[in-house]
Order: sequence, then structure tokens, then C-alpha cells
Amino acid sequence: MHFLARLLPAALLASASIAQAETRLLNVSYDPTRQLFRDYNALFGRYWQAKTGEALVVHQSHGGSGKQARSVIDGLEADVISLALAYDIDAIADKAKLLPADWQTRLPNRSAPFTSTVVFLVREGNPKAIRDWADLVRPGIAVVTANPKTSGGARWNYLAAWAWALHQPGGDEAKARDFVARLYRNVPVLDAGARGSSVTFSQRGIGDVLLTWENEAHLLKRELKDEQFQAIYPSLSIRAEPPIAVVDRYAEKHGTLPLARAYAAHLYSPEAQELIARHDFRPVDPQVAARHRARFPDLRLVSADEVFGDWRRGQKQHFDDGGVFDQLSLTNAQSAR
Repeated sequence: MHFLARLLPAALLASASIAQAETRLLNVSYDPTRQLFRDYNALFGRYWQAKTGEALVVHQSHGGSGKQARSVIDGLEADVISLALAYDIDAIADKAKLLPADWQTRLPNRSAPFTSTVVFLVREGNPKAIRDWADLVRPGIAVVTANPKTSGGARWNYLAAWAWALHQPGGDEAKARDFVARLYRNVPVLDAGARGSSVTFSQRGIGDVLLTWENEAHLLKRELKDEQFQAIYPSLSIRAEPPIAVVDRYAEKHGTLPLARAYAAHLYSPEAQELIARHDFRPVDPQVAARHRARFPDLRLVSADEVFGDWRRGQKQHFDDGGVFDQLSLTNAQSAR
């Protein structure tokens, strides 16, 4: 017992030493990136250990993009934040001063290492013959989408619908507003995040069409058998640019600033871009994109800036309290009575 008693403190010290050598990082992200970052964390962990000798554990947090941003503002100590749209990271910079206002200039492509777009997922055989945005406002069509007040992906859905209406012959702000109001009149439930909407559509069996990220549509098809669903590409959609940023103040506090910067930057490496493409996000590396051209159908894409001017203006006009979305929701509720 005396010999074992002498060994025990040594074993505990060795365990503590191993624990200290293991570096930890927290990436706070949004719903549709769970599988991508699970695999990227493993890829980057191997790269980091080969480069530095440090074992790395990356923790993930996922939820609606707006909700995740508020969690960081309220004290969730993310080293890295990867959200659905730039405005949510702007909010962290503006309200909590956790990173500089010019954070988007620190990495290529305005800190978006990949892009995506909004597509329709319908049930096999497309029984309601849904082909384009105009079909979503027909009587009897149930549309599933998340709440744009809490979900960045849902804001892209809203924006894609608005953009389509604007680009129709004779389209203007009034007609876009009317179209989007009629679309949300056909939405039976607004989940908090994009993943919740996917569950509502695919597992709860609610709705005729799911508005979703391109990668999420293909993920559901793979996970729940191809014969159950099919993806429909509308005539026009949005170019979604989900960005990533280092949360400087928290990374400095944790002593992980160089690691966090390397983690974000490595997403632009060829091996990470290949992984991004395999997860059905659109890579920004032209050579990688060319190799995966068949995976991503061509369609007309517009940017948020083309529709809103910029995200700060769009957020204030459409999604802040009392904005257009709240006004449309109130009007729809009153007309339903």
C-alpha cells in the first residue's frame, strides 16, 4: 500500500500533464454545419498536431444563427464564431466589442470560406408539382421554413423569396412584400433554427416543401434514403455567404489566439475546400470548385447587397423588432381571424 501510495500522486501528475498538453477550442456555429465542422475539426486537429505537437479538442455549439450570436454576446466564450450571415457577427462586434468592426477584411472572400444557396426539398414524386417560387403561394401548399428572427438560414430563405419577386417583370418593393406575405401565410410552423425545420419536414411529416440550404437538402436525402425526397432548384435564388471570425477577446483570454486564427484560415486550404465540397457547400477555391462542378447545378444567384444594399440595412428594415417581417406576421395573423 505504501508503494502504491507513492505511485498514485505520480500517476495523477502525469494525467494532469497530459490534460495540460491538450489544447481546447470552442467553435460556435449555426445549424446546418454540424457534420461539416465535425469532419473539419478532425482534419484540422491532425494538421495542428503535425505542425505543433499539440493534441487539439474542438468543441462545437450549434443552433439558430441569431440565437448563437446572442449567446456569445451574453457570455458564451467562443474562440471562433461561424454563422449564417455577416450581420450576426457584426452584432457581436457592435454590441459586445469582442472583435473589431473590420473583422470581415481579415480573410479572403469577406471571411466566407464557402457559399451556399436556398433550394426546395419536396417529397418523392413532387406530388404538388412545385417548380418555382410562385408555386409556394398557391392555396393548399404548406411551406416549412424557420423563423428569420432567430435563424440566419431563414433570413436567407426570406431574402431569396423577396429577391425572386423583385426580379419578376414589373417587380417592385410593394409586390415583393405582398408575395412574401402570401408565402408566410402558407407556413404552418416557424422553428427556431434550420435543423428544427428539417426535422419538422422530414421526421414529423409536416409540409409539402422545405426551404433549406443546398447542403441540408442533400444531407437529408442521404440520411433518410434518396427515394423519400428530391431537391428542386428554383429559377433564381440567393448566394449565401456564411462567414467565420476569431472572437479576439475570448481567444486572447484563453491563450488560443494563434490557434483560432489558424483554424479559421485553414478552411481555405485545398484539403479543407475539398471537404467543404463533399459536404455540399460550394467551395470558394476555383480549382476545387471546378473539380466538383457536377455537384452544384448552375442557377441564377443574387447577393444580399443587390437586394438590401447591405446586411445592416436589411436587418433593420426587415428583421428588427417592428420591421417588415413583424408587420407581415401581424397582418397575416389578423387576416386569419
